[in-house]
Amino acid sequence: MSPKASTAEVLQIDDREVRISSPDKVVFPEPGLTKLDVVRYYLAVAEGALRGAGGRPMVLKRFVKGIDQEAFFQKRAPEKRPDWIETATLHYASGNSAEEVVIRDAAALAWVVNLGCLDLNPHPVRAEDLDHPDELRVDLDPMPGVEWAQIVDVAMVSREVLADHGLVGWPKTSGSRGLHINVRIEPRWDYREVRLAAETLAREVENRAPGMASARWWKEERGESVFVDFNQNAKDRTVASAYSIRPLPDARVSTPLDWSEVRGSHPERFTVATVLERFADLGDPAAGIDDAVGSLDRLLALAEELGPAEKPPKSSDGSGRRASTMPLIEIARAETKPEALEGLERWKARHSDVAALLHPADVLVDGMRGSSSLWYRIRVNLQHVPEEQRPEQEPLEMDYDPWAGKEWNRQ
Repeated sequence: MSPKASTAEVLQIDDREVRISSPDKVVFPEPGLTKLDVVRYYLAVAEGALRGAGGRPMVLKRFVKGIDQEAFFQKRAPEKRPDWIETATLHYASGNSAEEVVIRDAAALAWVVNLGCLDLNPHPVRAEDLDHPDELRVDLDPMPGVEWAQIVDVAMVSREVLADHGLVGWPKTSGSRGLHINVRIEPRWDYREVRLAAETLAREVENRAPGMASARWWKEERGESVFVDFNQNAKDRTVASAYSIRPLPDARVSTPLDWSEVRGSHPERFTVATVLERFADLGDPAAGIDDAVGSLDRLLALAEELGPAEKPPKSSDGSGRRASTMPLIEIARAETKPEALEGLERWKARHSDVAALLHPADVLVDGMRGSSSLWYRIRVNLQHVPEEQRPEQEPLEMDYDPWAGKEWNRQ
């Protein structure tokens, strides 16, 4: 190990010492942020970051190879950890369980950041009650081709639907292209009921903003709309919480907003540098979220009025899988997003006449969760290509198998 790699800095945080390994390692080359800079950012915004992630079990999303490499997801808390790091054991429908980290103070926050966690990914439950979420999460995820103004319009409709059902939404940038709206709720409902309430909200937003918003789970059916992603409320899902740094070159931050700011708050405005100034000047716009606890009773009553959501047709091959209503072909499966996109470009070069007819939302890039990391799938929706010009399914440009070499416990 080189002398530089072996250096460390010990921070005194309240009454605890936290060792920061490789403090001078450059994490974000574009703004020149080191690992120690990232830790100090989180300490500066700790009040807001802990409001979003504190007291909740969290998945450790670790960028140990830098922001240009895929993170790996670590559910289980490291065996070697300070005795003051809390954990909580979550049980999943699969029968598996995971003892996950729970942070409650600035020292624990610095400790997880030192592990390579750039963004924080807590579950919507408190460690004291793992079966009843106290947060409903609205993830407004724009399809390709959707502009910021449309995302804002859908956010305003979402706010209206929440208010009409006795709930208060707290917006924040996702740190990517979209918006999140967090809602504090009483911890009285289980995950299934919370997800149903979120799906009902999404359906009502779609009803009020047809063409702008979509509650359709299948990506190829959404068109150029904003998907109101209700499935982020499923038990195994986590979302980057408030003040999380996202792994983008400009060190963009998922930033809480006041509703009056939303329309002009393009995500690229909020980076580590600007959020440090903003937090020092304004504090946390979401400071009141824990005092705005609401009930899901009215959304669940609406769910009964609307009835079950429409189910997609089943495939005719006897597999029980759904049959897409759109003419889809698969282009590539790859370990990394750049590799998948390279495969797409090769396909486009061979089918230039077809590629010219595609709309932005016709190219479907899916980040798929593997055993401990993401892999990428690219499909093309040929809905805007005349039937006689549609190419057949071909061998994949690349066919990565994320499960190759894995051993399964079948007990």
